[in-house]
Amino acid sequence: MKLFHPSFLLISLFVIGGIAFKLTTPNDCNFILPNDSIFVLTGDFRRIPFAMKQIDKYPDADLYIIGVAPDAAYKNTDRATIESDSKSTYQNAVAIRKISEKSGLDRIVVITTEDHIRRAKYLIQSELPKTTIVSCPVALSEMPPARRLERWFIEYIKYLATMVGIKESPHFLY
Repeated sequence: MKLFHPSFLLISLFVIGGIAFKLTTPNDCNFILPNDSIFVLTGDFRRIPFAMKQIDKYPDADLYIIGVAPDAAYKNTDRATIESDSKSTYQNAVAIRKISEKSGLDRIVVITTEDHIRRAKYLIQSELPKTTIVSCPVALSEMPPARRLERWFIEYIKYLATMVGIKESPHFLY
């Protein structure tokens, strides 16, 4: 019986890993302190409005919008510091490191979508190993299930690639 054929085992491990990836991903935004520094990664239209709701709850928090297209115009971001040089999650992590080191931050909050939060946090933590990073994921609840599954799958592949040392994604996976 070839039930334990190596390809079957690899596929099983991949599927089980994907399920674990999804199930162990943070799904709520907890533990924000009144004077935290909040970093929101751009790339999905849900992130900045979600960050603006968080900043309204914490008026003493600092907000940094990371990876903004230079020509992007966001409403009500006068309280935000905007960084527009980074173009990938890894470049976002480097930009966050530079800001954090310059400002002497030892704790930050990261806002990005729920499918992206684990890889983003992993890359930021690799740049700032002594910094406490609080996850604040944005739900993809309004998205059709098939599209949501596709995004989770792509992000899982990118997370696996990151875990083996590939920090920049191929452009077709953006």
